[in-house]
Amino acid sequence: MKIQVTLTVEEGKRVIARGISSLPEVNRVMKQGILLLKGGTTVSAVSEDLVGVKLRISGRITERGAVSAEGNVEGPHSIVIRNGKPETADGHLEEIVSQMGPSDLAICGANIIDGDGNAAMMAGRFFGGEPGRILPLLHVEGVPIIVAAGLEKYCPFSLREVMSRCGRNVPDMSMGMSVGLVSIVGKVFSEVDGIYALGATYVTVIGRGGIYEGAGSTTFLIEGDKSWASDFMEYICSIKGTSPSGIEDSLKECLRCGPGAPDHLNCIYKGRMNNV
Repeated sequence: MKIQVTLTVEEGKRVIARGISSLPEVNRVMKQGILLLKGGTTVSAVSEDLVGVKLRISGRITERGAVSAEGNVEGPHSIVIRNGKPETADGHLEEIVSQMGPSDLAICGANIIDGDGNAAMMAGRFFGGEPGRILPLLHVEGVPIIVAAGLEKYCPFSLREVMSRCGRNVPDMSMGMSVGLVSIVGKVFSEVDGIYALGATYVTVIGRGGIYEGAGSTTFLIEGDKSWASDFMEYICSIKGTSPSGIEDSLKECLRCGPGAPDHLNCIYKGRMNNV
């Protein structure tokens, strides 16, 4: 049976999360091992799906540019799950990574992916703060990484070229904080992978974009047996109109200067009395 499905960006994140939650390697590590979830709205959706915990969102992109949270908010930005039990990882990420190895797993998001499977995370603070610093450590320790990233993150350029030209100190002016990119070496997991993980036999993209609430959407043509397709369409209808995942207060963006403002470079909103 063939079905046509349109997912908004936020709905796509839920499909990615549900797909990741169904992976055998994730279920294995949940039962015995260390699973590290590095914050972001897509990974927060994964965290919600796995253990019912929303994560604190720090940086984000809105129509105003690359901005941070409005203020300091309680709650974990990153969590570690040991034997199925979640705990805050903030403040001791390096210690946690030092205990991890090839039999464990990390899940993080990305801000950009290319056609060769490369991924990178924006860094608005020096080396991306604590989360950015541990990405190379995960590679060094041989920890597998799943990069949860929707198709809206796709870049038609080579990330090697992109990363050679950008940096926090490169722009003279920036809508929000200027950013550099931190490379992430891992398996990129998009909505396509999520749909396959949930049981589809074939998936292809037949359209991108939209208007109003559908802006940035992706339309898929999906194949599967009749019973599966009916259940999957029912699931998709159940997540229609979903909101971004994350601790609610942390989703409020800074309008001029958030708590990380001293580290944010070239922001045109700094010191402005009126919102732009």
